[in-house]
Amino acid sequence: MLEGFEKYLTTAAFIQAKYVPYYLKWVSYCYSYLDQPDNCLLTSDHIQSYLNHVSKTREEWQVQQAEAALRLYGYYLSSELKKPAEAIETGPPYTKNLWTDLEQHTRDALRLRHRSYSTEKTYLSWLRAFGGHVNWKTPSELSTVDMQNYLSSLAIERRVAPSTQNQALNALIFLYRHVLDKEPGPEEIHAVRALPKQRLPVVLASSEIQAIFERLQGTHRLMAMLIYGCGLRIKECMHLRIKDIDLERDVVTVWGKGDKNRSTVLPISVKNDLISHIREVRVLYDHDRKKNVNGVYLPNALERKYTNAGKEWAWFWVFPAQTLSVDPHTQVVRRHYTHPSSLQKAFKEAVGACGVTSQASVHTLRHSFATHLLEKGYDIRTIQELLGHESIQTTMIYTHVAKKNVLGVRSPLDS
Repeated sequence: MLEGFEKYLTTAAFIQAKYVPYYLKWVSYCYSYLDQPDNCLLTSDHIQSYLNHVSKTREEWQVQQAEAALRLYGYYLSSELKKPAEAIETGPPYTKNLWTDLEQHTRDALRLRHRSYSTEKTYLSWLRAFGGHVNWKTPSELSTVDMQNYLSSLAIERRVAPSTQNQALNALIFLYRHVLDKEPGPEEIHAVRALPKQRLPVVLASSEIQAIFERLQGTHRLMAMLIYGCGLRIKECMHLRIKDIDLERDVVTVWGKGDKNRSTVLPISVKNDLISHIREVRVLYDHDRKKNVNGVYLPNALERKYTNAGKEWAWFWVFPAQTLSVDPHTQVVRRHYTHPSSLQKAFKEAVGACGVTSQASVHTLRHSFATHLLEKGYDIRTIQELLGHESIQTTMIYTHVAKKNVLGVRSPLDS
């Protein structure tokens, strides 16, 4: 098996030739240490036992290399072992119908836990892709090895980004845990990991941001200014309700990921434009009330608890869509918020028009908000709270792109 694995490393896994002997050595040593034939799939306990043994006499990077080699070999071995079975039998024809039922059960589980519609679409797309990978295997027979092999295939064959692989992992863990009622074991962590790519966020200069704002008009300009001035994600901006804007205290309440709310600063410079915009929105709201349009969507089943709350002014969108549409969850015709693609398209055109060469998107405004605050001397904990990051490590990345001396340290040479 090791002869075939050597060819596999260079042709499929794209491991550099100079590293291939080391990968082969780690696999060979592992099977010798465990006294197992090299055509035997190892369990996670076996692998961990070997890695613990290696860590006693080797450096950390060598242990990581050994782990990567064993992950690759495990995927290669499982792929080779299942080839004859696939050639003989592809599974009963009725199993695809079982996957249709499984998709509906997954959708019900997501809605029961109030996951967003975008999360629902993403998870279901991964479910369909996973079903195709396992050849629509009977759902009750799915194991965590199937999950491990699929995640490995994403890294090796499709060469996806680490964030994409993690998204697939989250979708499959939800499927196993809440639909199949199988608690994922430690096996899936031994999937081949996509190579991490450390990218610093793109940050625009204040002059570039001002130039972009000058080429935006109307609601698009106001939304972009709020995203930059408040440090919002684009969906956080679209989801703003009238009640979230406190013009007295200059505070915006933001509902972020996982229905977690935070408070951020409302820029004084946009207050007048925002007040004028809200007056225009009130006209649209009054029109809906006269036409007896269904109330706006309310989160977490509040619509059942407070029947008429969706028709109240406080819950109306700050940036409502100009036309009515069908709620994908309930099939009710109502007014939703403006679709993010509208702002994204306008922003891209503005970036091109003002000659900005950076790969800037709407989310770049949020990165710029954090970096510019850091450059002005605000402490990292305050910025973390304004951005709504759970971990300070997520916020710390902005220290790598801040151009000014954010530490406040004066060199002894200057004195």
